[in-house]
Amino acid sequence: MQYFISQVPDMKIEGEAGTAQEAIRLIRAQEFDIVLLDINMPDKSGVEVLKQIKREKPDMPVLILSMHPESRYAVQILRSGASGYVQKEALADELVNAIKTILRGHKYISPAVAELLTTELDANTEKPLHETLSKREYEIFYKLCQGHGVTKIAEDLCLSVKTVSTYRARVLQKMNMENNAGIIYYAIKQNLID
Repeated sequence: MQYFISQVPDMKIEGEAGTAQEAIRLIRAQEFDIVLLDINMPDKSGVEVLKQIKREKPDMPVLILSMHPESRYAVQILRSGASGYVQKEALADELVNAIKTILRGHKYISPAVAELLTTELDANTEKPLHETLSKREYEIFYKLCQGHGVTKIAEDLCLSVKTVSTYRARVLQKMNMENNAGIIYYAIKQNLID
């Protein structure tokens, strides 16, 4: 990826990070036109890093790169503030096109994501339960899917245990489930976690 970005006139890689912590440090220390962020990072999920970037630098465009198909995360990630979502297997010209589109001030939406968004707008379509959750509820839901307890989630998101418990109760209610096991089972069935 670095190779073909460096081959494009007017594009240059100004910094690179191997972990979420390094990425956040770099973003705080320097000004970038755009951030390319991998959804899978060794120390934190790209979604958490995206949210942190958006809290600290709301106008910073972020393009998410993922090995997962668009149907799995794209809509939720765009809702979380990303400017675009590209699969890692995408062709070089799709990635460059996405970067150029975002730098012009637009969101990059691939044909597959456009199809997902159109389907979502279709009132006759039954939405999967997890897509009815708010951004914060989804964040809590996703961490519960990964087996995190309320205390750990509260620490990770800098919230009180009581607040996280309230969100957890809302998630369970909206999804008609009784416990975390139900949430994890649902997430596996929906291919939201591996």
